[in-house]
Amino acid sequence: MGPSLEVNRPRNVDWKRAAALLYGDWGTSKAYVIGLAFVAAGFASLPVIIAVCVLTAIVGYNYSIVCRNFPDGGGVYSAARQSSRILAAVGALLLIANFLVTAALSGWAAMSYFGVPEKWTALATMGTIVLLGAVNWFGPKHSGTLSIVMAVPTVIVVVLLLSITIPFLTTHSLRWPSEVLADPNFLAAHPKATHGAFAQTWIWFTGAILALSGVEAVASMTGVMKLDPGSDPEKPRVGKTASKALFIVAIEVIVATIILGWAMLSLRDTPENAAHLEEHKDYMLRFLGGHYGTLLWGPVAGKAFAWVVGIVFGVLLLSAVNTAINAVIGVFYMLAQDGEMPRALTKLNSHGVPYLPLALAAGLPILILSFTSNLEALAELYEISVVGAIAVNLGACFTNRKLEMHIVERVLMGLTFLVLMGAELTIAYTKPTALFFAVLVIGGGLALRAYSHKLTGIRTLTVAKEVADMVSPEAIERLRPQLKEGQKIMVAARGPTPVLRFALDEAKLRNASLCVLYVKEIAVFLGAAQTSGVRKQQRWQDDPQAAAVMSLVLKLGEEVGVAVQPVYAVSVDPGATILDLAATLGADYLMLGSPHRSAMARLLKGNVVERVASELPDDIQLIIHS
Repeated sequence: MGPSLEVNRPRNVDWKRAAALLYGDWGTSKAYVIGLAFVAAGFASLPVIIAVCVLTAIVGYNYSIVCRNFPDGGGVYSAARQSSRILAAVGALLLIANFLVTAALSGWAAMSYFGVPEKWTALATMGTIVLLGAVNWFGPKHSGTLSIVMAVPTVIVVVLLLSITIPFLTTHSLRWPSEVLADPNFLAAHPKATHGAFAQTWIWFTGAILALSGVEAVASMTGVMKLDPGSDPEKPRVGKTASKALFIVAIEVIVATIILGWAMLSLRDTPENAAHLEEHKDYMLRFLGGHYGTLLWGPVAGKAFAWVVGIVFGVLLLSAVNTAINAVIGVFYMLAQDGEMPRALTKLNSHGVPYLPLALAAGLPILILSFTSNLEALAELYEISVVGAIAVNLGACFTNRKLEMHIVERVLMGLTFLVLMGAELTIAYTKPTALFFAVLVIGGGLALRAYSHKLTGIRTLTVAKEVADMVSPEAIERLRPQLKEGQKIMVAARGPTPVLRFALDEAKLRNASLCVLYVKEIAVFLGAAQTSGVRKQQRWQDDPQAAAVMSLVLKLGEEVGVAVQPVYAVSVDPGATILDLAATLGADYLMLGSPHRSAMARLLKGNVVERVASELPDDIQLIIHS
């Protein structure tokens, strides 16, 4: 019998798909950031918006460095784990908090853009999250598909918005922070604005820092990105792919946010207009589309364009809710696989979805919504979680001397980390509710982590570096036996089905080795989970269902004299994994059993056999046993 083989996810995400997925998360920020900035600073919000966009550009550049150094997934958990497991756990908990509030905030904004009355917004958002949670019970593999589909119409709408607002841009109503802070009417409307000009501007800046939301997604995708030209799987590089996707999206986010923010402030600075803008803060882009569309085309066309803007951004925001739900599931599953959360969180339903993380991903945003009454309250919770997660990621990378960085890059990353930590501390000081939320999430998560360690018997030990190096994953990998290639029959099976017996007979008759592929399907996003700690647990011996199949076929193979090669894969896309392994292992024949899925499962998940048959290379023969 041959050694078992472990595999990673296929790298099939090019820069265009990565950019579309990133845009579906990062590109939605302008939908609510502009309005929130006006609520905070009024007609002095343009300097704040510009400052936030400058920070966004710098953070984007820092994340291109992170992606270059973490080609197998550079999310906050992966980056911080190289420095400290406890720091990685804190970063992951902040990321969970970020995604939970993303689901609530994006859902709220989507309902506002759809025109749902304010008194029903919270209930409509809760109902939408429940519906998306129910759909995700079936585990749609491509959770970012809607983001990709909506990227093009969203960009078109943004370009139209820019084209109709640019002719009306004016500086007449623009104010410096010191001017509005000297205005008695502004102070009466904003009683908390009692600090000096610089301090108050910094507080406003931290309140509009939501434009950073979504940038963490690009680092989490590096594990599935296509390799750079000249790179190979042994020494992967995705820096060029990630940078191209990141910079294209960053340019759109920065330019559009500044110009649309300026367009908002090009209305005359009157108390009536100020009240009008605050009234439409939750769906500012829809309001701007209607206002400037009416000026150009008349009231009917302007109203129609406003609804187009509302529908397009509403759908994109709903896709962000769905992506956030899937991301929460993925992070919980990753932590449980890595021993940082109870193993019960890894239990899957019949569609490969971890059902307890799914319940948490849908239930916790609803709980958050039940304690919040408006978009600003959700934004406060969002700020402290997203800034905290990014700060942990950049801080861990900045202090990690093993990462390849030029001195200028490292200094810039350190300065960015200091700015983000200053913003995090300011949010915690000025917004007690946000601080309470962060403490609750981190404290509760660490308590659950400690309980999980107690159940599993995990203990933290301090040993000398020489001892640690002896048991490092790299040292173990150097001793792992190498698989010898030969003529092969590959059979993919999920149980002791007739196709396994048929494959054994064929291998015996043809004197061929038999690769038995067991694909454990999980409907979670694992881009950020490509860490050595997670990979080393992906063994068929640790999976009861896979162990039963592999043990049986190994025994039968030994009886009939067939060399059996167990191949075990954990994948969110079984079809792509089967295709990738059949080609990688040089299979001459690929055998599949006929599928038996319900109509609903086929609708949401597709037919694996049909996909494999359509994309299998011509030099591999396909045999479907029914």
